[in-house]
Parts: sequence; C-alpha cells; structure tokens
Amino acid sequence: MHEMSVALAVVDQVAEAAERAGDVTAVRSVRLQVGELAGVVPDALAFCFEVACAGTLLEGAELVTEAVPGRARCTPCAHEWAVGMPPRLTCPLCGGTRTDLLAGRELQILDVHWEDGGPPHAPTREPISEER
Repeated sequence: MHEMSVALAVVDQVAEAAERAGDVTAVRSVRLQVGELAGVVPDALAFCFEVACAGTLLEGAELVTEAVPGRARCTPCAHEWAVGMPPRLTCPLCGGTRTDLLAGRELQILDVHWEDGGPPHAPTREPISEER
C-alpha cells in the first residue's frame, strides 16, 4: 500500500525533527499538503498514519491533510484549468495537448505542532518523493 510508505516517511521525518529539537515529549498534529494527483487516498493515509504512529513520539497525533487541486496551463494558448480526476490534460479551450502541470502533485509536511505548546515548526526536509 503506497499510503503506508508515505505515512512511515512522514513519521520518520517528524520523529527526526523532534529528536533534533531535543525537548519534545509528544507530537500533537502534523499538517500535510496532498495534491489531487499525488496518488494518495486521504482516508487510507489517515489509517496508515495512525498505525505508523503507534509506539512512537507521534502516537495519538492528528493528521491534518490539505488538499491541493490539480491545475494545468496550455502552452499554446496559456489557458489554465482544474484538471480534475481522472485528470483532463488536453486544453478545454483550444484542444491543445502541450500542457504544463502547475499544481496537484504536492506531497509535503507543512507544519508540526509539538506538545510543549510552542509555535508550529516548519519542516526541515524536502517534500516526500512520490517514488518511495
């Protein structure tokens, strides 16, 4: 299951950041940006995240996902549109097939809230690779 590898990567990255911070006793929440085209099913990810957190500093942490809709731009006419699911990658205005994907493949940790009540911490690593 792809979502389990994503959940494990998130848990590992947050646990490493918490260890570097030094005084973190628990993680309360993790906010994750998930693009519509990232190939991740949010409900499956939430289930896997809960399983992956068991027995770690993140046990009981809430996973908050922020959906990013897929958007594309037609190279010939510059029209932009929501690609939807399944993705429509031909231009609805001119029918062009040369398009640039502008958004929708995101998969990254946006912030983490430590139990100590401090401000949310920005991620310290690169976005999670889709090919893990």
